Amino acid sequence: MRPDLTLGFGSADREKTDLFRATVGRYESAADRAVIDELVAWVEDRYRQDLQRRSSRHVYVRTLPAPARAEIDRLRDSPILRALIARQFPEGSVITPMKHTDELYISNYNRDRGGDQGLFDKHYDGNLRFLSSSVVVRALIYLQSDASYRVVFHDSHVAQAFASYDFSLLDFHRELHWVEGEYNPADRQRILLKCNYLITPPRAVLLRWTTLAANTGVFYVVKAAMEYSKSPRTPAQRFVGLLCNLFRWLNNLHPFVPLAFIAALLAALAGGLWAAAL
Repeated sequence: MRPDLTLGFGSADREKTDLFRATVGRYESAADRAVIDELVAWVEDRYRQDLQRRSSRHVYVRTLPAPARAEIDRLRDSPILRALIARQFPEGSVITPMKHTDELYISNYNRDRGGDQGLFDKHYDGNLRFLSSSVVVRALIYLQSDASYRVVFHDSHVAQAFASYDFSLLDFHRELHWVEGEYNPADRQRILLKCNYLITPPRAVLLRWTTLAANTGVFYVVKAAMEYSKSPRTPAQRFVGLLCNLFRWLNNLHPFVPLAFIAALLAALAGGLWAAAL
């Protein structure tokens, strides 16, 4: 059954009209699974030291060697993903892959209150859900996972324990989600691809480029803060990790709340500098 989703009409019932409903699926073909197996072997060899330290690792796909990117393209450009995304939008909507933001993610469950902690707490991936005329769909492609944890997509009323070869599609800005499961330090790492797609109405070229720029800025700033503060050791890393988790909590309330908080901090800082200069 096709969800009731409309772009660009500003409906008051935004939870029904703007949300891309979370979708789960699985790569079934032998060719796709062979690509996934090759990528897992390559990741385990290339990032062997990171896996031994059990630290999480985020790597932009665009920085990987060309052969690895070519294999990843076979998965993130899959007609299966395209079809599942397109079926929830009006005919003619434009799907723009955001490959410059796509990531390879090696995840080891941790509870050190660093920047990665929010991946296991209730959270929205993005903070631009007030942009009602565009949607960012994120594909989570599970290259390696043993289904020991369950991901809950709250707004779509979907929950799934993901194993290798599975994938999920979710609304990057509007889907509140989290991971459920008992923490076990002996668990094997998960290896995922995080791939993003911007969907805009037909012929909305200016909107497409504007929202693409806004989303790119959010991706890079948030990811840099999370990467800096994961498994924090220095006071500066702990402080940034605290801010990451604070802003994530404020964003759960409403995306304008962290913006107002930042504005208040900047105003207070400017006032203090002005008073000191007098």
